[in-house]
Amino acid sequence: MGAMRFRSSYRLPQLDPLAQLRAGRSARRLTQLAAGLFLYGWSMAMMLRADLGLPPWDVLHQGLTHYLPLSFGMVTIIVGAIVLLLWIPLRQWPGLGTVANVFVVGIAVDVGLTVISTPDSLPARIGLLAGGLVLNGLAGAAYIGSIFGPGPRDGLMTGLAARTGGSLRLIRTGIELTVLGIGFLLGGTVGIGTLLYAVGIGALVQFFLPAVAVRLPAAPSGQRAPKLRRSVPR
Repeated sequence: MGAMRFRSSYRLPQLDPLAQLRAGRSARRLTQLAAGLFLYGWSMAMMLRADLGLPPWDVLHQGLTHYLPLSFGMVTIIVGAIVLLLWIPLRQWPGLGTVANVFVVGIAVDVGLTVISTPDSLPARIGLLAGGLVLNGLAGAAYIGSIFGPGPRDGLMTGLAARTGGSLRLIRTGIELTVLGIGFLLGGTVGIGTLLYAVGIGALVQFFLPAVAVRLPAAPSGQRAPKLRRSVPR
């Protein structure tokens, strides 16, 4: 019961990029940021090798690999960089974690794909998918909990919401459905894994985040600590 109260009352500090760098506990936060991003990419490789369906953005990334002479990780990096450029007209400011996300995740997923192979049996593929999904939730929580800024895709969502006055939920749904549709038309893998990711990733991140989030020495004055959102660090 105490753990449940702890999770429900947790608030993630919302800091601008400069405040993130000045917030303290830098060694712990940088280590957690790097580990979270690497494991996030590794979990993507697990879900790819399971071949049972991918998250919407990865459906797009995989679809693009059919038409570009690039690895999955390199496509991920390029798409992330393009999304980050879209922050400019939205007047969004990326943090250190935002920029690191673009490169580290793409490198990590290529490393994972060189090590992990697709299992022969369906039960093993299901296990690989389930493990990748849970690891993705933990890695996402670790990355968010380092408090170095949102991922490029989350920033696109919040920026569009701020500029248009639209609902975060509707804008996120619209973005996810758009990239999923384009990726599917390009030949990306859509399946049960896509559905499980859409339904479960928010709950997994929210479950792990209180346990891994770095507690800062003191919140900067004037900064609010909003209620935790169920978001993915991409």
